[in-house]
Amino acid sequence: MTMSREEVLQTVLQSEDLPTLPIVASKLIMLTGQEDTTLTDIADLISKDMALSAKILKVSNSAFYSFPQQISSINQAVSILGTNAVRSLVLSFSFLSIRGKDKNGSSFNYVQFWEKSLAGAVAAKLILEQIPGADTEEIFISALLRNIGQLLFASTLPDLYNQVLARVAENGELSESTVEEELIGAQHSSIGYAVAEHWGFPKTLLQPIRFHHKPSEYTNGDKAVSRSINAIYLADLLIQILYSDSPEKYHKQFRSEAKKRLGLKVLAINKILKKVHSLVDQTAEYFGLKMPPTKSVEEILQEANLKLSLLNLSYEEMNRELIQSKMELEKLTRELEQKNKLLENLANIDGLTEINNHRFFQNFLDQEINRSIRNERTISILLADIDHFKKFNDTYGHQTGDFILKEFCRVCKENIREYDLIARYGGEEFIFVLPETEPEEAKIVAEKIRSEVENFDFDDGESVYRVTISIGVASARPSGRDFKKNEFIGLADEALYHAKGNGRNRVAMYSSNKKKKWFNF
Repeated sequence: MTMSREEVLQTVLQSEDLPTLPIVASKLIMLTGQEDTTLTDIADLISKDMALSAKILKVSNSAFYSFPQQISSINQAVSILGTNAVRSLVLSFSFLSIRGKDKNGSSFNYVQFWEKSLAGAVAAKLILEQIPGADTEEIFISALLRNIGQLLFASTLPDLYNQVLARVAENGELSESTVEEELIGAQHSSIGYAVAEHWGFPKTLLQPIRFHHKPSEYTNGDKAVSRSINAIYLADLLIQILYSDSPEKYHKQFRSEAKKRLGLKVLAINKILKKVHSLVDQTAEYFGLKMPPTKSVEEILQEANLKLSLLNLSYEEMNRELIQSKMELEKLTRELEQKNKLLENLANIDGLTEINNHRFFQNFLDQEINRSIRNERTISILLADIDHFKKFNDTYGHQTGDFILKEFCRVCKENIREYDLIARYGGEEFIFVLPETEPEEAKIVAEKIRSEVENFDFDDGESVYRVTISIGVASARPSGRDFKKNEFIGLADEALYHAKGNGRNRVAMYSSNKKKKWFNF
């Protein structure tokens, strides 16, 4: 007789084989659920586990986040990434370390389960990143654990779940959830949701586990949660392209559903399909998961089409054609990856000064403003202008002017923190972003930069030049969506105008008797 859902849940929870969370992960869930928890509390907890701390720092400094500055401590990681992102990393490492016990006759492949779970998490994060303004901090762990119920069934109800897997293998048209309901009495999505709730997971992580197979059934109206559920649903289709025997069918379905559910444009969909395989391999390395290289979607689809066209060829001809096609595809993939890296670098770096460009600055400032809002911290910016630079160029020539710009950037980089940003704002104007920096601290940094530049010998091997700069400083503590980034930059520009108007080679700080409401000092 089939058990009821409540009986299945109790059997799973009371099983001696139920996976348990590591102590740090369990305490972190409890800690982040308390209103009076500080970032320091979270950092102190994680820092006690040296191995976990090292893993988090490795991922924080990888292309997984692509921060321009080096993160050297857990305190800094928690401050820059935010509570939710760090919690997601801790949970990701904790669950990826879970390995089931080998049971005789078990059809469940734990290694393959985590490989597909990781691939789905990468895919979901990549999908959600294509939506402007979407919160991607928790999507990775949400997607990683989307099918945690399958692992729970395999660990606690191995015999029944083997029957489910056998039935699905016999008839590929059957839905696994339907067979689970029939043979076990509950679906893995329902039990995964209930056990995660028992572990104390926040609601934002629970709902995707429950609804990602059937996103239309989620009707609670939370737009962010709905986006996550739909992104994970689409990620499952993308994983079917990578791992199923019918990639062309899921490729067509993915394109259709991505447009329908998240309104993704063709360019965004193509970007996802082009990048997913390389991101899966990179992320597996970051998280210490050894898995075979992932084929690109293009290669998978071409191989599928090739197999159809080769059905009437001899075995020898087929093998020769396949080898030749694979070699050509591998060469094309390497060339595309190299070109993509070059394009990404060109898009973010100023060609002359080799610091970040205006485009990168705008994106970086958006991220830091959002982090300041979440953490209720102050952010400061400095807008610097090289005094009389046009006259300098006219007198000494543009080659000397270019030398001055390069050396100026080198001097400035040596006088800011690793996680601060310097970018070329335009011409001889440069902008600095100083996260979590109060007004007086920002003024001290600006004065230090001004003084270092004034006293520096710009020696090109033929002559020594003297340069001065003027700097405008603005600080704010953003408190909500009414914060206007362009107005914030305008305040630094106004302060720079005053510095130049008062004789140049000085620092001026924006001040107003009538402060805007997002200036909460």
